[in-house]
Amino acid sequence: MQITLRQLHIFTAIALSGSTAAAAQNIALSQSATSAALKELESILTVDLFDRVGKRLVLNDNGRLLLPQARQMLDAANTIEQQFNSSETTGAGLYIGASTTIGIYLLPKLLASHALHNKQHCPRVMIANSAATATAVAHFEVDMGIIEGPCHEPDLLAEPWIEDELVIVCAANHPILQGQAKRQVTLKDLQNALWLLREPGSGTQEAVEHVLLPHLHQLRPAAEFSNSEAIKHAAAAGLGLACLSRTIVARFLTRGELVEVNTSLPKLTRRFFLIYQRNKTLSPQLTAFLNHCRQVHTG
Repeated sequence: MQITLRQLHIFTAIALSGSTAAAAQNIALSQSATSAALKELESILTVDLFDRVGKRLVLNDNGRLLLPQARQMLDAANTIEQQFNSSETTGAGLYIGASTTIGIYLLPKLLASHALHNKQHCPRVMIANSAATATAVAHFEVDMGIIEGPCHEPDLLAEPWIEDELVIVCAANHPILQGQAKRQVTLKDLQNALWLLREPGSGTQEAVEHVLLPHLHQLRPAAEFSNSEAIKHAAAAGLGLACLSRTIVARFLTRGELVEVNTSLPKLTRRFFLIYQRNKTLSPQLTAFLNHCRQVHTG
């Protein structure tokens, strides 16, 4: 075998930084050694892995094919090292991806209850929408993910996790509530209302469409946001209706900044999922954290 982990490590660093000079600084090598390792790898594979655009190195088709495979090899090597690490810290080295609602509201408590907040071996967390989180897991950029909807990446295993309740909310002075008293808001009123929505690729948006479109057939957008926190505040300001996790809006409901809309719709729920690469070797640290998450689910 001619390909080395060192070459794959350098290739990955160049792919992420866009030049041999930047990669050399990131991995503490000379630029000449970095360039030589890339040339060796391209010579072994008999292909160019980058397009040279001025001083920039841009991944070509060959490089994009190799990058997730290189990350998989490096991830496996890192897992081997962790297995024989003398550290007793259960969460050492974990890199967790989470979709927005989970990353803000649920993951901090999970990490705290699992005692991962260690000064020497603290976990890293990436927060993005569900689609971006799944992509990061699929490409070995993070060790695992927790997302707010079904996973569409074929290389990932998805375990159903906890159930989350969605509620329709608006400002107390929203026109849809006027004259309603305790009567239910009609489906026609909901169809005619303007909605505050998440961006495509968001697990929240996919869940909202899944539970509402069978009844309303369409959602008229008032605005689109890339963050559920922004939607919560926009709804409180009277910009439109929102369908969000009860966890997100609980405090605003208690304080009266938002009102739960009484409708004839059935209880709206969605499922969160634990996701990880089917080809990933699960380290003891990752296995322990997954088991901790499963206990939360069963408990």
